[in-house]
Amino acid sequence: MTPTKNAATSATPTLSPSLRFPQFLADNAWNVVPLNAACQMQAGRFVQASEIHERESHELYPCFGGNGLRGYTATFTHSGMYPLIGRQGALCGNVRLEVGEFHATEHAVVTTARSGVDVVWLYYALSLANLNQYATGQAQPGLSVEVLDRVPIAVPPTEREQHKVAECLSTLDELINAESEKLNTLKTHKQGLMQQLFPREGETLPRLRFPEFRDAPEWRTGRASDIAEVHQGYGFPEGEQGKLAGDYPFYKVSDISRTLAAGSSRVDTAANYITHETLQKLKAKVIPTGATIFAKIGEALRLNRRVITTRPCVIDNNTAGVKAIDGQATDLFLFYIWSQVSLEDHAGGVVPAVSKSVIERIPVNYPEVPEQERIASCISSLDDSIAAQSHRIRALETHKRGLMQQLFPAPERVDA
Repeated sequence: MTPTKNAATSATPTLSPSLRFPQFLADNAWNVVPLNAACQMQAGRFVQASEIHERESHELYPCFGGNGLRGYTATFTHSGMYPLIGRQGALCGNVRLEVGEFHATEHAVVTTARSGVDVVWLYYALSLANLNQYATGQAQPGLSVEVLDRVPIAVPPTEREQHKVAECLSTLDELINAESEKLNTLKTHKQGLMQQLFPREGETLPRLRFPEFRDAPEWRTGRASDIAEVHQGYGFPEGEQGKLAGDYPFYKVSDISRTLAAGSSRVDTAANYITHETLQKLKAKVIPTGATIFAKIGEALRLNRRVITTRPCVIDNNTAGVKAIDGQATDLFLFYIWSQVSLEDHAGGVVPAVSKSVIERIPVNYPEVPEQERIASCISSLDDSIAAQSHRIRALETHKRGLMQQLFPAPERVDA
């Protein structure tokens, strides 16, 4: 069955995927047609900002715009299963599959599969089409239905093959979702455990203490400077940036974000490196291995992201670091205690920022070193499990991307 009754003619171009299920090897090649031959597309309906609620309720419906979920509304525009395409914003060209009753705003394009086109297959085909390459405009590039109508798409000659491809990828997505749920469970368990292993604000004893320390003294109350040395960052001239190798990695806030996005709390690679000669030229001091580094200014400060250095390094002047003082704290315990500090609570200025002196005055509670080591070891084992689970999910996602590229032939781009 072709996408529309007259979509396939003798002049219709065709393509074959590099990987095809055995039962379809003798079938005709896939027909390359304009996207509007496979689905109808329509922009969603405008909704006033005052009509969008932040909190979910059984009386409200999810509301989707160009950047995904915007909130919840009292009315819905669609009911069923529809791939949605982001028209504008950071997720321009992004595709998501929505099921049920929902409201789509004018910043989302709702696609309705035509007769003979499997809607789940259509979702995966759109996801691989790199639709943002067709965005037009300079100030805020966006996608129009008129442009999307002409985007080429290769469609299997039968709905059976479409369904088989969709079934294969859906099974893989279900596995990824199941593994993601396991990851979230581990993260939730870690968060709850940390809340018990560290005293609450205004208290000097945690609610959960290891048996060997139940008779130990209460935790000490002091300042960050009692257990840590604060390290500052340095300006990074543009002419020195871009080197992919050198004696020292030069970490920026983006390196912190990238490390955490990869599921690790230990930063070991950087986008920029400097030599020992450049270090002397910048009059910079090396940050030692085991220091906890973090953003100290701007919106990144509010994110409270922390990583541990795994080698001597240098950090830029938008970041700072704390390194445990021998005999007072361990690096790993300091990392975990610092992960619970909200720097925004100590920041000043229109643009939130913390100075070295402010960091040094941040109040902290801490036990003797042996108990610190026990706490850090417990949480670290959970972090290892979280990192392993994150790696498993990334491997599945990589496998899925590679599989999709083989299951779908790629038509050549056409000028919009």
